[in-house]
Amino acid sequence: MSKKPLILGIESSCDETAASIISENDQGNPIILSNIVSSQVDVHKEFGGVVPELAARSHIEKIDLIVQKAINDSKINIEEIDAIASTAGPGLIVCLSVGLSFGKSLALSLKKPFIAVNHLEGHALSPKLNSKLDYPYLLLLISGGHSQFLSVQGLGKYKRLGTTIDDALGEAFDKTAKILGVEFPGGPKIEIFAAKGNPDRYELPKPIFNKGGCNLSFAGLKTAVLKISKNLKNNQDKYDLAASFQKTIEEILQKKTKIAFQEFRKLNNNKKNIFVVAGGVAANKKIRETLLNLCNEESFIPIFPEKELCGDNAAMIGMVGLEKFKVNQFSKLDHPALPRWPLDKNAIFLKGAGVKL
Repeated sequence: MSKKPLILGIESSCDETAASIISENDQGNPIILSNIVSSQVDVHKEFGGVVPELAARSHIEKIDLIVQKAINDSKINIEEIDAIASTAGPGLIVCLSVGLSFGKSLALSLKKPFIAVNHLEGHALSPKLNSKLDYPYLLLLISGGHSQFLSVQGLGKYKRLGTTIDDALGEAFDKTAKILGVEFPGGPKIEIFAAKGNPDRYELPKPIFNKGGCNLSFAGLKTAVLKISKNLKNNQDKYDLAASFQKTIEEILQKKTKIAFQEFRKLNNNKKNIFVVAGGVAANKKIRETLLNLCNEESFIPIFPEKELCGDNAAMIGMVGLEKFKVNQFSKLDHPALPRWPLDKNAIFLKGAGVKL
């Protein structure tokens, strides 16, 4: 029996220091041998958001311990690793540089191939860790830094159908939470607040709801929440505003996803319609429920990563590393850290003032 590949994945793009060992079974399906994630919530809590310099310092302090724990938990010897895959972008450059440099150094010392991984491609392939997933498929990537619809044609082959022209969805959740006085990281707690509130209490805007194809915008929604928050008198008002915000997001995603379905069908006529939702916001139960119902109506097959694989983690980086290892797609050791690294290199940059839709 031939040896199964063993890939070490390393992730440090923002405020999680993570390492994972990925392999595959006899059927060729990926398996997670270990997946260690060290959060920095306590480091950034008092600032209400991630401070890049503090995040990078924390990565430096922890990364060797996290990688060693991933190796120990997988019960392999470090010499058995076949390749090292590190996130090279996009993300905070001071944070990316820590994991990238560590991965390169380890690959050099072990004389193993090095694979630079796009963090977004990690999210895109993360459902492969728990689902049989064939190309092509439609991807909705919703995280703290990114919100976009992509047609995934194959490994490294992406066509962007829509993106946010301002804030990412996860950022909108986090900022709304901060406005409501929820301690960092507040985004996931909005759902808890919303469950206690009246979703019809406040009428909130839906920017570019009736134009822009399946592009998204959340900045105006966040501004409206800020204005209303100045007149909140008690906790129930906060719960009602959170519920109204959550409902508005669901309505935006439902409409924009329906448009993305149409665009995907045009690109992939007569092929199986698969819809993947990935990224940290994919863990939101109400959003999952909304998109599952839409898939039933539109005859799309819905696939979500396991909830622990929605946020930043190294298993998804190892997953990309495994795919690339099998087709000998390796990187040079001078591969730079890339704070901006789009999956679709031909897509127009849609952000900032003057964006035309």
